[in-house]
Amino acid sequence: MIGYGFIGKVHSHAHRSLPLLYDPAPVRTELVGVCTASAASGQKAVDQAGFRYCTTDLLALINDPKIHLIHICTPNDAHREAVIAAMAAGKHIYCDKPLALNAHQANEICTLATMAPARVRQMTFNYRFVPALMRARQITLSGALGDLFQFRVAYLHAGYIDPSRPYSWRTNFARSGGGAIADLGAHIIDITRYLIGPGTGVSRAGEFTEISAELQTIITERPDSLTGEKRKVDVDDIATVQCILEGGATGTLEASRLATGVQDELRVELHGSKGGIRFNLMDPNWLDFYDATTPEAPLGGDRGYQRIESVTRYPKPYSLGATKNAVGWLNFHIQSLYDCVNNISILESGGAIPAASPTFEDGLAVQKVIDACIHSSANGGAKVRI
Repeated sequence: MIGYGFIGKVHSHAHRSLPLLYDPAPVRTELVGVCTASAASGQKAVDQAGFRYCTTDLLALINDPKIHLIHICTPNDAHREAVIAAMAAGKHIYCDKPLALNAHQANEICTLATMAPARVRQMTFNYRFVPALMRARQITLSGALGDLFQFRVAYLHAGYIDPSRPYSWRTNFARSGGGAIADLGAHIIDITRYLIGPGTGVSRAGEFTEISAELQTIITERPDSLTGEKRKVDVDDIATVQCILEGGATGTLEASRLATGVQDELRVELHGSKGGIRFNLMDPNWLDFYDATTPEAPLGGDRGYQRIESVTRYPKPYSLGATKNAVGWLNFHIQSLYDCVNNISILESGGAIPAASPTFEDGLAVQKVIDACIHSSANGGAKVRI
């Protein structure tokens, strides 16, 4: 594992959970080595998560022959170097989003991947592994939406509303590649593609082809965590995007780190000629589906949204034995990691990786939309073709 901040702890927890939640587990994983910026944080990873050793030498970790899978949990500006080195060493890779700082770097990574040995190279788009959204994809694949008219997907946080929150790499464009649009927007761009993008077969849907974006920086300065001096923020706090898909459907994306009154609110609304879907991450155990083919009747008849109890109904070999229990945020990361290590098992047995697994190519597609949003906003919200 490269990096042991918040997401590194989450990934470590997921590894330790695999043998408890999946029977049989496709492979048994072991936390061998962790690379961190300081010896102190590395020792904390050893003590807390149980890694065999820690190091501050990136290449020593990547080239360790005992390590087969590399997790990249660093700030965004360090992804490219780590990914390229891991590919050169012939390792499987599990990379947190976004894939890189921009589409140019992401395209370079994907080009090099075509020349590297066949390995699993997967993104941590963990919201693909919410049971309710997995069920939503089943519905869209079935054709139950009919012709897609429009969509709304939003990811709203409130963690940056306090202007005294210190400046960090996340508020520095050179290190993050964007603010809300890269941090939260990466997830909603991916989940839109997962539900109604290429390969889903939804009429009037498909890949993003045109966007118009407004990226706003509301709190323009934040205090340095060491000196207290004000530093300029050059990333967006709020992103609002108008989109057109290749099939003609229109929609909006919204990402905010200043949405006062919310916690972790990922909202999805899809409207089609035969049906509709809605979901909210703050109510994650349920997916709402509206069947517009149900006949009209006095007093409403049977028309209306049906609540589907998705809870923790993951497919086997998920085997905790309590699929009726409420789902938790960590479940999404655990299932996402299960998908990655299961794909390693499939690939090394000569099989084909399922299409629903988020690849580096998906990471590149997301990066292209992020870049288009940044370009559009810098030009007054001009329409940008992707």
